[in-house]
Amino acid sequence: MATTDNSVNGMTEHCDDCDLDTLHEVSVQIRTESLKEENAQFSREPYRVAECQRCGNRTSQRMNNA
Repeated sequence: MATTDNSVNGMTEHCDDCDLDTLHEVSVQIRTESLKEENAQFSREPYRVAECQRCGNRTSQRMNNA
């Protein structure tokens, strides 16, 4: 879970690689999940992407688990 503090952008969360709460850059990306070109426009899903600013570890989680 992300928390805020007095960091530059205020987003800290636990990094499994560092085993610490560290500053993370968090964004949302729309990814196409279908490999078939004709269905690609219907298979876009939002993903939450967090990158640790200390070690560079990047995690992503699908936000719409329908």
